[in-house]
Amino acid sequence: MKITATIVTLNEEHNIARAIESLRCVDEIVVVDSGSTDRTREVAARLGARVTKEPWRGYAAQKNFAATLASHDWILSIDADEAVAEELEAEILLLKKDGPRCHAYTMPRLAQYLGRWIHHSGWYPDRKIRLYLRTRAEWYGSFVHESVRLTGEGISGELHGKLLHFTCNSLSAHLKTLDRYTTLAADELASRGKRPGMARILLDPPWTFFRTFIVRRGFLDGMHGFVIAWMAALYTFLKYTKARFGAKRAG
Repeated sequence: MKITATIVTLNEEHNIARAIESLRCVDEIVVVDSGSTDRTREVAARLGARVTKEPWRGYAAQKNFAATLASHDWILSIDADEAVAEELEAEILLLKKDGPRCHAYTMPRLAQYLGRWIHHSGWYPDRKIRLYLRTRAEWYGSFVHESVRLTGEGISGELHGKLLHFTCNSLSAHLKTLDRYTTLAADELASRGKRPGMARILLDPPWTFFRTFIVRRGFLDGMHGFVIAWMAALYTFLKYTKARFGAKRAG
């Protein structure tokens, strides 16, 4: 079992080294960059990755394209702001030694937000398929929240080591990503002919806050959990408002 790690990038100079250096368990690293203006490609190449420049196709399409460039059929797909924890690395090395019994594997993702690891708020364990056989699985999703799905008779298993996700380290960074992702989410609703009514715009944001902070025990994450719940409510409000009144493409 040989594995190619794939990473899609755009201006990830400050993240890419951490991601690549965590990938000691793979046999090859492929980076597909969509036009970075910083040193992303230079840093990745210096650390041994095979770097390709490719115009942006969309999240799922870009990741599927990256998989086509791999020398091996097993793909470990991570984002530039993620890293493989040591216990996950050990699990993957053992899997390579013993051989896989499934066509894809999920792994829990632990996020760091404003400098703190978040264990509640609906953010953990946040299991994702990230290790998969490219002949039996692929990325899908036209706008946001892309994910890997199995094709045909594929079966999935579970890994228990964590994929570490280094999210926003400031509120201003979070607000910037919020604008971009709510625009994409609104575009997705519009593509399905959905135009949210006023009741949804008014009622869904407070419910989102309550669900995140109370139902999903965000209060156990302290002030960070409160901020996450508030931002989740704002995300919901902006998504539905943009879908109703028309989203202006975020830069």
